[in-house]
Amino acid sequence: MNDSIQKLLAQINQVIVGKECQIKLALACLLADGHLLIEDIPGVGKTTLSQALSISCGLEYKRVQFTSDLLPSDIIGVSIFNRDTHQFDFKAGAVFTNLLLADEINRASSKTQSALLEVMEEYQVSVDGQSHPLDKPFFVVATQNSQEQLGTHPLPESQMDRFLIRISLGYPGKEQERALWQSKNGRQQLAHIQAVIGPGDIVSYQKEVCAVHLSEAVYDYLEDIIQYTRESGVFIYGLSPRAGLALIQMTQALAYLEGRDFALPDDLQTVLPYVANHRLIPVDPSVSDDVITSRLLEIAIP
Repeated sequence: MNDSIQKLLAQINQVIVGKECQIKLALACLLADGHLLIEDIPGVGKTTLSQALSISCGLEYKRVQFTSDLLPSDIIGVSIFNRDTHQFDFKAGAVFTNLLLADEINRASSKTQSALLEVMEEYQVSVDGQSHPLDKPFFVVATQNSQEQLGTHPLPESQMDRFLIRISLGYPGKEQERALWQSKNGRQQLAHIQAVIGPGDIVSYQKEVCAVHLSEAVYDYLEDIIQYTRESGVFIYGLSPRAGLALIQMTQALAYLEGRDFALPDDLQTVLPYVANHRLIPVDPSVSDDVITSRLLEIAIP
């Protein structure tokens, strides 16, 4: 791990205390050129994490509060007729940024949620037959409330699959929560942090992540995982080839953050639950994420 990344992680850990694993996974997701879904109850630091990450990485940041009346054009933009030129001018939406926080994404309608599908996969927006590419890096951090809460619309499988990983911050430990109370507001720490790297560094790191070597043992382990999800009968359907690629991307990114130019089967095992759980639907609906995780981790490492 280079000095800049170490400094970046240390800085974010000062803002979000006691969540080193989740912070590292969030940064790995960015370096893997993916998108992040944070699912948790309100008030545990989801928005603060996205802000700390954007400031530390020197990224342009925009936030969209997803509500039931939010329109797709509010996100991707709209063409407006210009009377002077007698042509349509494209007014860019909130997605034209480096880091987009889609806050409470499952409170918007399915039509609005689907507006992000092309953006997250193709890194472009198509309006009135014209394609508008986005600048890189482009990173979507979406927060999602628990499905039991009122006013939520479950994300369809195709939308969930666009997120490279899903994490949960959870409650802080006793000492961390007391420190939060005494400082009154964890977001106050945001005023004291600064950019450690820039967008160009992120793009460079993403290229280096792609060059991380995977051995045959890692590929064997990946193949065993994929086949288990498809043949065990535990899940309605198994992991897709795109999910396999997602596992490779996150494995490479984690190895890179550990300062290695090669990945180990242990790296794949570490990221496995965060990549796979939101893509798998168990046959038994009463099966929890913890049970899914335990079953996946029982697959032997070669």
